[in-house]
Amino acid sequence: MHLLSASCVCALLIAALLRQVSGLETVTGLYGETLEIPCNVGALKAEDILMTKWKYDKGEGLSGDLLVKQKNQTVSISASDEYKDRVSMAANSSLLLSAAKLSDQRTFTCMVVASADITEYPVNVVIHKKPTNLEISDKAEELEIGKLTKLGTCVAEAANPAANITWLKNNKPLVADGKGISIQASVQVDPVTGLSTTSSVLEYSAGKEDTDAQFTCSTQHATGAELISTPVIFTITYSTENMVLQVIAQEPLVEGDNVTLKCVADGNPAPTSFNFHLKGELVKVENADTYTITNVSRDTTGEYKCSLIDNATMQASKDITVKYLDINLSPSGKIVKKAGETLDLTLQIDASGDSKVSWTKDNVKLDKEPKFSKVTYSDSGRYECGVTVGLLSRKASFELFVEGAPVIRQLTKQRGEDGTHKVLICEAEGSPKPAVSWSINGTSLDESPFVNGKITHKITVVPTANLTVSCTVSNEFGADTRAINVSSLFEDVRVDKSDQSDDNDQTKMVVGVVVGLLVATVVIGLAYWVYMKKSKQGSWKTGEKENGSSEEEKKLEEKVEENSQKAEV
Repeated sequence: MHLLSASCVCALLIAALLRQVSGLETVTGLYGETLEIPCNVGALKAEDILMTKWKYDKGEGLSGDLLVKQKNQTVSISASDEYKDRVSMAANSSLLLSAAKLSDQRTFTCMVVASADITEYPVNVVIHKKPTNLEISDKAEELEIGKLTKLGTCVAEAANPAANITWLKNNKPLVADGKGISIQASVQVDPVTGLSTTSSVLEYSAGKEDTDAQFTCSTQHATGAELISTPVIFTITYSTENMVLQVIAQEPLVEGDNVTLKCVADGNPAPTSFNFHLKGELVKVENADTYTITNVSRDTTGEYKCSLIDNATMQASKDITVKYLDINLSPSGKIVKKAGETLDLTLQIDASGDSKVSWTKDNVKLDKEPKFSKVTYSDSGRYECGVTVGLLSRKASFELFVEGAPVIRQLTKQRGEDGTHKVLICEAEGSPKPAVSWSINGTSLDESPFVNGKITHKITVVPTANLTVSCTVSNEFGADTRAINVSSLFEDVRVDKSDQSDDNDQTKMVVGVVVGLLVATVVIGLAYWVYMKKSKQGSWKTGEKENGSSEEEKKLEEKVEENSQKAEV
């Protein structure tokens, strides 16, 4: 294809001027990157296009050529200025502009020649650039509560368009209110690059709640990118407004313990020195917030205070109570009493509160306090009283020993189950432990444990005749003896054989024997009375002495006694 003649081109240009230029399209590019500016050829087919030309608006009504492409020919660069090495054309006729700059923000026009028609497509170019950095500078060393202070400056460097900066506290936006929050922003443009640097200054009136708060600044750029600065935490300073006096001690606090007083103040920076008021005594403590009272006593109980050294009106107080419990049990230790004596107990309690008393005897709980009007052997043992006041407790004890001569309480006999022996049982009381002896020898000696002054002694015997057996108990204070009649086993066997068929008959026989003996006794007594009467009458008549009658009377009494003993056995 040959080049168009100058007259033809002029005609086409004149025709293009008569057309209404379509609406202006805007293309956004990123600073420093390659920008593609489209050429809207509409419904034209590539084979119908004779020539494509790109130009740009130089301002003041002037335009500059960039490149041109004839049909079936290569692209020809016509630019001789800054665009000479930066422009090229894509296969779809778009203009490729490398290393985009802010100076590229202008109108680029694509002119298309097709047959006898010439069309122009102007495109407006905008170049964006996000800030290269976002940080807080000129930071305050500390913030004083209630005082409007410059917190810092947030800077967004080299951006286009200029960045809008937002301040945040704990990720929540801060809004200027003209009182506690003031935000002032300014923009500077680099004369060489044309890029803008935005600076935002935050003045802030801090409160206690701002302690450990994180302050940041952010910007949402037109490119869609969001930048957030590194969080900054500020020291919040304020004077002491509240104080607390803490008492550090084990519970319960008792005499002999240590107690530590700790003064806690909410100022920032916190006070490091305090005055401790110790019941009229003033103690100054520097570079510490504690004071320890050692070896406390009940006199330590009272009110304690701490205050600031530079402000005595700022103070705190706390009551300290030292628990105590003293008991005195009288008498105590080892107590020895004779059986039947009186023991008076006295328990004195000196305590810091209401007390509770409990008693045990030999580790067994008693229902009430022991009373000893007359001590007995069973009262012997170890007594302990426990006194409590809250968590505080004390104990006292005594051990009671009741001593005395032994006494036999009971002497009994039992027939063995097999009928071949008899068991004699001697039960006695006394202390110290009495020794037990029998008047006869026996077997199977058995002695119970000596508990509460009581002892039981058993002996097994096989009596071959009727006899009287005695049990004797003795200790260092005395002795006691008791006797019991024991019948022979042969007599028992004879009685058993005669009555083994019927228990009721045996009972009747025993009753009959007893009645018979009683009748015999009465008869003998009556005969004796008659005899004595006659003897007296004869003596009166004959004048004989009564010595003979006395001897006979004595013999008769012995006979009656003998019969009585037989009846008893």
